[in-house]
Amino acid sequence: MTVVNFSDIPAMIHKVTPESPIGIFDSGIGGLTVVKAVQAALPSERIIYFGDTARVPYGPKSQVTIRKYAFDDIAILMRYQPKMIIVACNTVSALALDVVEKACGSIPVIGVLKAGAELAVKATINNRIGVIGTQATICSNAYACAINMLNPEIQVVSQACPLFVPLAEEGLIEHPATQLIATEYLAEIRTKGIDTLVLGCTHYPILRRVIEETIGQGIRIIDSAEAVALRTKQLMTESELLNPSLKTCPPHLLVSDLPQKFSMLYQLFMGSELPDVELVDVG
Repeated sequence: MTVVNFSDIPAMIHKVTPESPIGIFDSGIGGLTVVKAVQAALPSERIIYFGDTARVPYGPKSQVTIRKYAFDDIAILMRYQPKMIIVACNTVSALALDVVEKACGSIPVIGVLKAGAELAVKATINNRIGVIGTQATICSNAYACAINMLNPEIQVVSQACPLFVPLAEEGLIEHPATQLIATEYLAEIRTKGIDTLVLGCTHYPILRRVIEETIGQGIRIIDSAEAVALRTKQLMTESELLNPSLKTCPPHLLVSDLPQKFSMLYQLFMGSELPDVELVDVG
């Protein structure tokens, strides 16, 4: 497989048109949940997806490292001259969204964190919201801040679930170990009287069934991918940048390591025919 080194490609003038692609990135396979939602809402759009599979997970890393990774990731996508960037990584949304926005200039950027917070605030009835995410996302307190900015009366209960990402990356959706770990992680949050639970990591919807079974009935699960897709459609419509083509095309997939494994997991999670997977060098 050919390795593409973007440092060897000369910079190009960024010209945005309706036919330009939407760029989406995440630390690994989790962002495919966002790809699927965007495809459903905007089937004519071209999508370039980058999964940083060489450096997943981002959650346990330091803020300095996460911000560097975010810069590397966006540099790869900007070579494709996207008309919009979607940060399908809650950790980057919490700790490095400004890095992405600065690198993109006038190109609009949507982060999954804000979209998920807005949807959760609309969904809660008793003003008690639970948030689960990576260690970095939870320690940043970004979800609680975003939710309380929208409604200061809401009580937010947060819980880090660091092992959920590797479980999802390994495809252990129905494994007994996943159930045991979910029971351990969610035991305390179940006692807090929440009526809404935010999946604060795009990997977590892959484990949605076990999370729903563990957290119990009657709790609204918030998957920010749906909110991101709706916001993307709104921005593209307002900017008159919707792709006029009636054709649908599979996403162009880029990964930084293990393309064969990514291919296998893509078919498992997306339930569709596998497009080509290109291996790129993040330096």
